[in-house]
Amino acid sequence: MRILVTGGAGFIGSHTVDLLLQQGHQVRILDSLTPPVHIEGKLPAYVPRDAEFILGDVRDRAAWERALPGIDAVFHFAAYQDYLTDFSKFFHVNTVGTALLYEIIVEKKLPVQKIVVASSQSTYGEGRYECATDGAQYPPLRAVSQLEQRDWEPHCPVCGRAMKPVVTDESQVHPHNQYAMSKYTQEMIALNLGQRYGIPSVAQRFSITQGPRQSFRNAYSGVLRIFATRLLSHRAPVCYEDGGQLRDYVSVYDVARANALVMQDPRANDQVFNVGGGRAITVKEYAHLIARALGEEIEPLIPGEFRFGDTRHIISDIGKLRTLGWEPQVPLEKIVEGYIDWAREQPDLRDYYEDAEREMKAMGTIRKA
Repeated sequence: MRILVTGGAGFIGSHTVDLLLQQGHQVRILDSLTPPVHIEGKLPAYVPRDAEFILGDVRDRAAWERALPGIDAVFHFAAYQDYLTDFSKFFHVNTVGTALLYEIIVEKKLPVQKIVVASSQSTYGEGRYECATDGAQYPPLRAVSQLEQRDWEPHCPVCGRAMKPVVTDESQVHPHNQYAMSKYTQEMIALNLGQRYGIPSVAQRFSITQGPRQSFRNAYSGVLRIFATRLLSHRAPVCYEDGGQLRDYVSVYDVARANALVMQDPRANDQVFNVGGGRAITVKEYAHLIARALGEEIEPLIPGEFRFGDTRHIISDIGKLRTLGWEPQVPLEKIVEGYIDWAREQPDLRDYYEDAEREMKAMGTIRKA
């Protein structure tokens, strides 16, 4: 097949490109090569020469019109992600870019057979909890006044009691921030317009994806990158709240396999899937795991700060994707080891956290409890 991968020079996109080429597909990449992920206009060395490259922005109709001719399937991974308050940019890039993709395919009657859109676990907000009294609950965003009292756990919205976090399936979403809302609107565009116009489409809700090629310069997300670069600089990683937040992490190699699978399997058509690691771990435990892998006896710092708008716990239920035969294969320990080995070889390795922390505090994203 002839496949277009938007954001194909980025993290998840580039690993998916590698796998598609290994499977014998012809691949074209559309990427804007913009900071903070990239050095402006510089194509990363890991992008294979076997893939055709087009420099362009998904907000630009002309870029799509250059990239789509002759294409059988599209992986749409180009996206904007940050903690900045330029709310409109999230929707211009993520939502409008996706709408343009479908608009041009329909307008020009292009014979695209499948579209896979990258969504996010963040669409769930706090996800699902169980209250001993009131059963399954999907609590709202925690109030700032609650967090300022260091009351970290969500309360049952019915009785106010503590709840137990459980795995969250694909059935309900409650996006809390601009990024999550923009990703959910991408899903709605893909699945609804895809069904209406006969373009089989799939939305992949990725858990926290980890592995080589995560840009050091994009220091606002990716806990493995942030913690590892701190520890490689012999500095303590910083945990927000009390470090007890539960997360699930998935290898970028397993994500690439999931992407290739849903493209090829017609059972995935017009569906949304969680793509996760199948294992929950606290942020503090993850910091210790990375420190052990590096042979560092450095305790994480827990300064009693919180990030405005963060989710307390989120663990994805991957049972639906498992019914297609997919299973995460790379354990968390191997994800960490592989990332550290890669990071040590990079010429731009340094601790970028302090710069990002300073900016987030100035914006009011990081706050003191």
